[in-house]
Amino acid sequence: MIKRFIYSQKVAPYVFVFPFVAIFLVFWVYPLLSSFGMSFQHVTLGQEAEWTGMDNYQKLMGDSVFLMSIGNSALYMVLTLVILIPFPMLLAVLINNKWMWGREFFKSAFFFPALTSVVVAGTIFRLMFGEMEGSLINSVLGVFGIEPVKFLKGHLTGFVALLALATWRWTGVNILYFLSGLKNIPEEYYEAASIDGASAFQKFTKITMPLLKPTTIYVLTISIYAGLAMFIESLMLWNGNNSPKNIGLTIVGYLYRQGIEKNNLGYAAAVGIVLLAVTMIINLTQLAFSGMFKKED
Repeated sequence: MIKRFIYSQKVAPYVFVFPFVAIFLVFWVYPLLSSFGMSFQHVTLGQEAEWTGMDNYQKLMGDSVFLMSIGNSALYMVLTLVILIPFPMLLAVLINNKWMWGREFFKSAFFFPALTSVVVAGTIFRLMFGEMEGSLINSVLGVFGIEPVKFLKGHLTGFVALLALATWRWTGVNILYFLSGLKNIPEEYYEAASIDGASAFQKFTKITMPLLKPTTIYVLTISIYAGLAMFIESLMLWNGNNSPKNIGLTIVGYLYRQGIEKNNLGYAAAVGIVLLAVTMIINLTQLAFSGMFKKED
């Protein structure tokens, strides 16, 4: 009876799916529901939870530091989308060109930064963008007669350093995504376009970009999440979660501040739920506009 059950073709699919379902329920659904419940409570370690209703959410709406963290995360997300989608796509097209020399070298060179620990990378970029005259960036500026800049003490210059770190670290990853999409485009399309006299620009706009749409939407989706959930990069760049005037504070950084540093777990849970809601709304909206929910004819 047991042997028949184990080798049953009807049971086998459920056996293979069960580990994923169990992990999904235990490590995603349960924490999400727990956090949602905590967001309506005042929770501190060592004390009994107290139900507060919508107080945490009402407090968030009037919390200027929280609103600033949302603005910082949103700005970082938008700027990374502007940089880390078009440029990796163009570089992928260039690397994928059959006349390109040293393709494998460039793939490895661009992807190598992603293998570097974000802690190490953040520390290096903090030293590069330091305010001392001997720091790398200020040394370069000094060659052109520009006075040392305190990059990490200004909002605009701080974001320059943050975006430089993001670009260095994630360009190669997105290049590989686009390269995988380019491999699925039949070469015959380009040959036919060449026969019709299409230019390289026309091939890119009429063939490459439309057929890369699924890859582009995927990269856009994960980039939106990554931009809003960014934390470690900012933490390491400013050597802590307390940047000058909160210029580098993100939503996750504010969640960390409230939940870990201030032991206000209920308020931190409310921040997390708002982050989830914002991320879901933005991603579902862009997926709807891109036509991903439409049924194919």
